[in-house]
Amino acid sequence: MQQAPPITTHSHNSTRARIPNALTTLRVLLAAIFLTLLSFYHHPATNNWTLPAATALFIIAALTDALDGFLARKWGVVSLFGRVMDPFADKILILGAFLMLAGPSFVSHAGHSVTSVAPWMVAIILARELLVTSLRGAYESRGVSFAAGWAGKAKMTLQSFAVPAILLLVWLAPQESLRAGAFFWIIRAIVWTTVAVTAVSAWPYLAKAIAARPAEPQREQVQ
Repeated sequence: MQQAPPITTHSHNSTRARIPNALTTLRVLLAAIFLTLLSFYHHPATNNWTLPAATALFIIAALTDALDGFLARKWGVVSLFGRVMDPFADKILILGAFLMLAGPSFVSHAGHSVTSVAPWMVAIILARELLVTSLRGAYESRGVSFAAGWAGKAKMTLQSFAVPAILLLVWLAPQESLRAGAFFWIIRAIVWTTVAVTAVSAWPYLAKAIAARPAEPQREQVQ
């Protein structure tokens, strides 16, 4: 049985131990500012400046995610704070972004969503995260490693690309192209691909949970 990676305790005076956690905390703060900026936008012309500003913040936040994980592994400073807060920060950033993209701020006067993100798509993304988080909590408490595999990393990479791409396309596209033109189909392809990959990425975790589940004791036959 594969064991969950150990949590290392370090001195509070260790700078290396604090940097990854500081980056994770920064990502939570950036996510909050990012969502606040998007709340001021309303398609098509209210506070357009918020879209490039929010895009830049999202990209910086996504880079901190890659950097804190890299540093924690390189320096061997995996901490309880990081194990809890790192996925929490990711979910605030990604789920918050898709909730905003599916909201009324990105609906045209004609009632058309310019992001192509529907509420049911957000529900699929949320359900996937809840499922994987629940499986990870249940099985890692038994010593089974549920660290992110290739599917989870591919999902996160695609989501981190999709959000800024959609925001920039909405910002740059002519209004008529968002209704039925090239920008409309590009955005739709990005969204549908992201949702499909997100849903499918849950399967390796389900398969691992099924393989690692404890065998049920056989019941004796009563003669």
